[in-house]
Amino acid sequence: MTKNPDITAQSWLMVATLGLVWGATFLIIEVALEGITPFWLASARIGFATLLMLAIWAFRGFRLFAEPIDKKDIYRLGAIGALSSAVPFMLLSWGQQFVTSGFAGVSMAAVALLVLPLAHFLVPGERLNLRKIAGFVIGFVGVVILIGGQAFETTGEYLEPFGRAACVAAAACYALSSVQMRLLPTVDPIGLNTVTLLIGAVIVISAAWAVEGPPPATDRNTLYVLIFLGMVPTAGASLLRVLVIRTAGPVFMSLVNYQVPVWSVVLGALILAEPLPPSLLTALILILCGVGLSQIGALKRLFGRG
Repeated sequence: MTKNPDITAQSWLMVATLGLVWGATFLIIEVALEGITPFWLASARIGFATLLMLAIWAFRGFRLFAEPIDKKDIYRLGAIGALSSAVPFMLLSWGQQFVTSGFAGVSMAAVALLVLPLAHFLVPGERLNLRKIAGFVIGFVGVVILIGGQAFETTGEYLEPFGRAACVAAAACYALSSVQMRLLPTVDPIGLNTVTLLIGAVIVISAAWAVEGPPPATDRNTLYVLIFLGMVPTAGASLLRVLVIRTAGPVFMSLVNYQVPVWSVVLGALILAEPLPPSLLTALILILCGVGLSQIGALKRLFGRG
């Protein structure tokens, strides 16, 4: 795909929806972990999502690429399947045993900063400039302020440096997969989402079986939660992610990573009665300023001034 990013009102709506859905997912995962092990939770989540998308894809006639593709695109498709979910899921599951949740949150926000140079060199129409860099750095600072002292606290664990490396590597996986997805030729978004989920499911389920043994028995409530995780924040949200990347581009898609911590904090206060951090307003202003600065051209077009 070589055309420039097309950022519309629908693009903004999809990114806002993704921020809300993924921000709420942390609360739901906490509930699910009470009844299942981490790797099998990831396996069930991606497994249910794959089954749903396979049914939809079959109904649409298994459409995928609009024209014949070469080996390079086949390899790229395989890499996207691994880097979009399977590898980062496993890296985070392992790394978060040794780091603070704050550091993991900052690592995910760093996806936006990692996407910038990758897109500059690999994706047409995504050139770096000082305004974009400044906007994304301001947004990242806002996330760090929101997370607070936990962002870079040490756990004292012997394997903490490796845990931190795993979290950063997971962020790099998300950034690489976004850029590679944009570079694919014309493709059906439902087919692309299904194939990448299927590749990820094979990897994650194999790893779960190797690390944690056969799938554990779960109660009915946990099963319902797992089905929901598969349907909404995995199948539905991953399809939205594909649509945003393929139309608006990976740099625009990375704005989601600044929203997720905000929604996580706000929903924690609303649902779990957790205290709102005093830094919330400052962080929110910085994040919104960063987004506005980096996307000023798209905002002008959206409101008809440029």
